Amino acid sequence: GRRERALLCCVLLSAWEAACGQLRYSVREEMPKGSFVGDLAKDLGLQMTTFSDSGVRILDKGRTQHFSLHGKTGHMVTAERIDREQLCDSEQQCVLRCELIVEGEMKVYAVEVEITDINDNSPRFREVEKEVRVSETTAPGSRFPLPRAHDPDAGSNSLLSYELSSDEHFSLAVQAVPGGYRRPELVLAKALDREETAFHDLVLRAKDGGQPSRTGTARIRVVVIDANDNSPVFSPSEYTVRVPENVPVGSTLVTVTATDPDDGLYGDVKYSFQTVSVKVSQIFQLNSETGEIKLLRSLDFEESDSYELEVQGEDGEGVSDTAKIMITVTDVNDNVPEISVRSILREISEDAPSGTVVALLHVQDQDSGTNGQVRCSLDAGLPFRLEKSFEDYYRVVTTRQLDREEVSEYNVTVRAADGGSPPLWSSTVLALRVLDVNDNAPVFSEASYSARLPENNAAGALVLTVRARDADWGQNARVRYRLGEGRVRGVPLSSYVSVQAETGALYALRSFDYEEVREVGLWVLAEDGGSPALSSNASVRIAIADENDNAPQVLYPPVSGPGQGWSGVELAPRSAEPGALPSGSLTRWLVLAVAAVSCLFLAFLLLLLALRLRRWRRSQLPPPAGGALRGVPATHFVGIDGVRAFLRSYSHEVSLTADSRKSQLRLSPASCCDTLPAHSLTERSGDLVPTGDHGAE
Repeated sequence: GRRERALLCCVLLSAWEAACGQLRYSVREEMPKGSFVGDLAKDLGLQMTTFSDSGVRILDKGRTQHFSLHGKTGHMVTAERIDREQLCDSEQQCVLRCELIVEGEMKVYAVEVEITDINDNSPRFREVEKEVRVSETTAPGSRFPLPRAHDPDAGSNSLLSYELSSDEHFSLAVQAVPGGYRRPELVLAKALDREETAFHDLVLRAKDGGQPSRTGTARIRVVVIDANDNSPVFSPSEYTVRVPENVPVGSTLVTVTATDPDDGLYGDVKYSFQTVSVKVSQIFQLNSETGEIKLLRSLDFEESDSYELEVQGEDGEGVSDTAKIMITVTDVNDNVPEISVRSILREISEDAPSGTVVALLHVQDQDSGTNGQVRCSLDAGLPFRLEKSFEDYYRVVTTRQLDREEVSEYNVTVRAADGGSPPLWSSTVLALRVLDVNDNAPVFSEASYSARLPENNAAGALVLTVRARDADWGQNARVRYRLGEGRVRGVPLSSYVSVQAETGALYALRSFDYEEVREVGLWVLAEDGGSPALSSNASVRIAIADENDNAPQVLYPPVSGPGQGWSGVELAPRSAEPGALPSGSLTRWLVLAVAAVSCLFLAFLLLLLALRLRRWRRSQLPPPAGGALRGVPATHFVGIDGVRAFLRSYSHEVSLTADSRKSQLRLSPASCCDTLPAHSLTERSGDLVPTGDHGAE
């Protein structure tokens, strides 16, 4: 029951510490380098791949690295031999604090390691030989201070007791003093007689509580002197001094005074420190004649905020008194905030989402109170902000997506200022490079291009050059050109023109003929080298310019034979560029052509009208007596049994060309011979016409 409850409490405590991101271990001092401290991988629930793939580091808060991380096992081990007394002096509990940084996860864990004491130091007396002068008139029960032993170990390993060698005139008393110390005192148990014994040699032994215990000794020699009935007296017996930590070296902090009403040697008081540590003796200096306590080196509030001294005033015969001096050090804003970059992303993609952590910072100020309160800030106008992470840790995160085309590099200045008056501040610069993402398509310098190309050009002639630029960088900004799909007169566009992929130069692959192709329209595509690639297009219009490369052709009348062409007629070109002919000559030719056509058309109408009038008139006349056909001479007919037939054939040919407004009527000559010989009526009248007699009938 009780054991199970204790085990459950331990488990819950461990779980609470892990949840809070803080671990606590203990290790004995003086352990060799590489000694096991704790299993970080197990206690934090981290996989071993985290230790091998991510940057996992242990950082001590002090200047010395006491611990290290074993990457293969995830164990925390000692980086050197640790001396507890050197680190924590006489403190009862010695705790070293460090931090575990997991860079891949941007996490930090606090780790505390308690250094447990071992009994590796023996009690030591600062004065291994002490002379105590006692007047023979001194009454029994009088007490005389003895040297105090110091054991830097802690707990039961520290100083435990004092022992004094046996002597019937003296005994040992131990008195507790403020600060947890015990001071040995020599007690006069029996009156002295200088004439009987002038010297008493004693041994004072100090013993600690270790297993096994260690001891230290000091030799005490008691000198019996003649009577000195007055002892030095401090007034006051306690001194309290408050000094700022920036007090100059050599300054007098306090002057102690002890008076002795005796005369001569018995009234001459000398001052000395009573059982002070080596550290204190290096900071303060006591003038044995005047009692002035001066500063030997600078004070540091962050190192120690108070000192307790004990000063002894002793007259010429060894009679003494003691006084306690309490020196309190007040803090001064003399430490600037310290900014440490624990982890940083030197490169960040421009498409990283808002809130991406780019750096993990640790900020601290060694001062106390308001002087140690730190405020952090970033330069205004940057897409970053600071977030409090854990205790003195801050994260630098993005406030929006970055744009490399706008800013390719950032120098983020982090400033830390304390709350002192005036405040002290420090800064550090985080250099971040923005990586490019293919988020910009190529852009042509013009939305559409046009060019004029004279016909009959040489194959491979340069038509024009298109230009497109991409705002991205590197491969994402490399632009290549190609033609869009298209056809010209049923033939693929690629057989007429081509574009150089690198330069955008557009070339004609064949010679163009204005009479066949007068204009070519196409699309040029620009594509970058990103993945996936982005593209844009621009329209190109190529106008083919006409050249005078064709002679005029006469459509009508047709040329019937060689050498029978028209001569003496000046013809205007079928087509010409603007300005090719003088404007006055062209106008004159146009007027003459219109007038000629109009005259011909009017003559044709008059002729047609005359023919119709003539035909109409003949139709109104009576037929001739001879009975011949209208419009045909009688000699061209032959009669057989009263039936008349043509002796000749007639044909009418009318031709009208499509390219001429003139019509021509041709009468072809007789194409047949007479079907019968032509004879006059008088010659054959006898055969064809009845006689008179018959007529009479």
